[in-house]
Amino acid sequence: MAVFALKTASRAVVRRAHFPSHRQPTSITKRPNSTQSKPDIDPTNGNGTSIPVPNTVAQIPIWQRLGPLSRAFQAYGRSQRKRPYATQFCSSLVIYFLGDLSAQNINGDEYDPKRTLRALVISMGSSIPSYRWFMFLGHNFNYASKTLSLATKVTVNQICFTPIFNTYFFGMQSLLSGDTLPEIWDRIKRTVPTSIINSCKLWPAVTAFSFTFIDAQYRSIFAGVIAIGWQTYLSFLNRRAEMAEAAERIATSSENGGKKHHDEMKMPQRDTRKIEA
Repeated sequence: MAVFALKTASRAVVRRAHFPSHRQPTSITKRPNSTQSKPDIDPTNGNGTSIPVPNTVAQIPIWQRLGPLSRAFQAYGRSQRKRPYATQFCSSLVIYFLGDLSAQNINGDEYDPKRTLRALVISMGSSIPSYRWFMFLGHNFNYASKTLSLATKVTVNQICFTPIFNTYFFGMQSLLSGDTLPEIWDRIKRTVPTSIINSCKLWPAVTAFSFTFIDAQYRSIFAGVIAIGWQTYLSFLNRRAEMAEAAERIATSSENGGKKHHDEMKMPQRDTRKIEA
């Protein structure tokens, strides 16, 4: 009997040595402090070892951290996504209106509502095509190299869009003023080459910055803010061409009037000579 009890006790000892109990010691869990780093589980580690990582804050665009302006940008972005054409149409009207007011103020002339009306009509015809063009640029010419893509977009925009838009702007300004076709062509020759050269000093940088750092729904409003100054320059350039054309008309009419007066002064002398003969 004693031998049997001894064998049973030895088997129990051997079992405990080779088969540990499933009960694990309880650990006290503490609520993590928000200022401390949060642990993360390494997916490559099979034993579930916690690896501490620092807290990270998501990068927020600067225009979303400007208080009331942030809400305005967000409202514009929502409107742009829901009603892109209506948003572009209204935005273009505001841009052209402000640009014309600024140009008239720079010229020092009295306010002419007809000039503002012409600017708004030109805006109505260009807002949607301009928006579609920049959407086309955004969806095309995307290569593996970001530098190549950006350079291509800027080059295509300067070669294709800028000459067409500037010709439309100055041609419509002259047409809505009541000029004839030769006078419209003369206005285009006076203004378009100069405007294209000066646009190369501004719009390549604006286009490159827009496609690099600005989200698609905010590109139009970013370009619109720049376009207020650009429309001011175009209106100023158009007004200068108008004044030059008016001065040439006055000079031409003066020359023709002087020549006609000179001919009229000669006619009585010739008649007198004929009578005396």
